[in-house]
Amino acid sequence: MAAYEQQLFELLETVAKQSASDLHLSAGRIPTLRIDGGLVPVKKSKILTPEDTEGFTEVLLNEEQKKALQRNRAVDLSYAYKNIARFRVNIYYQFNTISIALRFIPAKIRTLDELGLPDILHKFSKYQQGLVLLTGPAGHGKSTTLAAIMDEINNTRTEHIITVEDPIEYIFTQNRCIIDQREVGRDTPSFRAALRDSFRQDPDVIMLGEMRDPETISTAITAAETGHLIFGTLHTNSASQTIDRIIDSFPPEQQSQIRAQLALTLVGVVSQRLLPKIDGGRVPGMELLLVNSAVRNLIRENKVHELGLVIETSADQGMISMNRYLANMVKQGEIAMEIAENYSLNPTELKMLTNK
Repeated sequence: MAAYEQQLFELLETVAKQSASDLHLSAGRIPTLRIDGGLVPVKKSKILTPEDTEGFTEVLLNEEQKKALQRNRAVDLSYAYKNIARFRVNIYYQFNTISIALRFIPAKIRTLDELGLPDILHKFSKYQQGLVLLTGPAGHGKSTTLAAIMDEINNTRTEHIITVEDPIEYIFTQNRCIIDQREVGRDTPSFRAALRDSFRQDPDVIMLGEMRDPETISTAITAAETGHLIFGTLHTNSASQTIDRIIDSFPPEQQSQIRAQLALTLVGVVSQRLLPKIDGGRVPGMELLLVNSAVRNLIRENKVHELGLVIETSADQGMISMNRYLANMVKQGEIAMEIAENYSLNPTELKMLTNK
């Protein structure tokens, strides 16, 4: 146990020192880091055995989590390493051996400005009610952006914030706000139950780590209708896809009602990617929808496919299209044209915007 603990701790320190985002530990492979989006084997490390990954699991899990792993063949948790960092951990079986994926969560919550995000995102920390959605693939900075917005509220307003996460990632230091952080599986049985309970806990702001099912989505929309500010995440690629995904998750007979509620409560959608920079590191790229009367009408009238045009023609209101954002980064020499094309949903338009 002590030998595995020392080996694991050395690997966790390597993650922090090399500014990696993830660490992968699998039997039959060398420990591997994800750096700037690419996978890099840890130098001078040996190939791991099934006994190694089982030993690391003994270090990471308590007895209850070990039972959950045996029962479900996978388990999520958060793990704090000294005062250096926290990790979001998933331990799972493959080929009947244990593999471990650890996501690095820096101890310090960076501000929106430090993350290099557009100034318009500060607007989301000032809303009093409504639904704000952060979307994009896993590992592209949604949680980090959301934490920055939450911490800005914490430092500028006096509110009661409740977060519901699976597992808890960033730990907030209460400043002007009261912040209660609830972990699914430990503090509450589900996102839906925590959200339902929150109505009796006098919250002003609720942050949902994921909106996984129609019941959670419906309750979140109702919470936004009743005067709360709700933040949630979805694994979608654009504002229009996000709205379609929400509506399509409901039975046909409920969709018109959800469409009307969403038109009333939604205030913004941020679709985010992390793109490899030419000179190393990663830079955020995004599409930003701010809901105005035109957007509300399109949602209500089931013309969500027209949202892209509204975003493109509403730059003066702070909206940002992904293609225009990508084109600007190409022109500024931050990312390569090839990278921009890989992340664009309309490469032909992108070429026109970059004159290439």
